[in-house]
Amino acid sequence: MGFAKLALTAIDCPEPRRLAEFYAAILGGTIEGDGDERWVDLQLPDGQRLAFQRADDLVPPEWPRADRNSQQLHLDLDVEDLDSAQERVLALGARPLDTDDAGERDFRVYADPAGHPFCLCRA
Repeated sequence: MGFAKLALTAIDCPEPRRLAEFYAAILGGTIEGDGDERWVDLQLPDGQRLAFQRADDLVPPEWPRADRNSQQLHLDLDVEDLDSAQERVLALGARPLDTDDAGERDFRVYADPAGHPFCLCRA
């Protein structure tokens, strides 16, 4: 049995509030930030937290390359309708990385506005 509880997942990015707003539009929740916007929390409806930390010199990962700037971590987001969710994340500023144009998989890969990969997965 473990002895710790995961408090949050922190994501480095050049614009913490902008990235928090992107994920809030997808996941819901409440944005809370400090006065200088170096750290912004997104309190999710289910009690989990994502945090966004200013990293002015962030070099986004190159998906799917593992030899340089590996993705380090990514978020998998469950959705009911991949096509509808894709339209919505693209409208919010996501960039497609691997959208499985043949429709053979149950996930699609995108980059958020800061360049971090994330997947939309069929629930």
